[in-house]
Amino acid sequence: MANVMIQYNEGNELCLYIAKKDLEVAITTMEFDTDEKWGGEIHLASGAIYHIDPVAKPKLPISVRAKRLQAA
Repeated sequence: MANVMIQYNEGNELCLYIAKKDLEVAITTMEFDTDEKWGGEIHLASGAIYHIDPVAKPKLPISVRAKRLQAA
């Protein structure tokens, strides 16, 4: 599992930042995106898929633990 940050970039796109790789990639879809349930499978523009445990919608930016399900 990797520590990642989910934030908005300069283009106001939701993105996932992996500090260990100094990599910022736009999030194309998120499995859950409601006030009560946020997270699940996160699909990135690079083709990679990560999973974060669903939680109530947080204030961004936020650091979370994410599991890589599919590499880019």
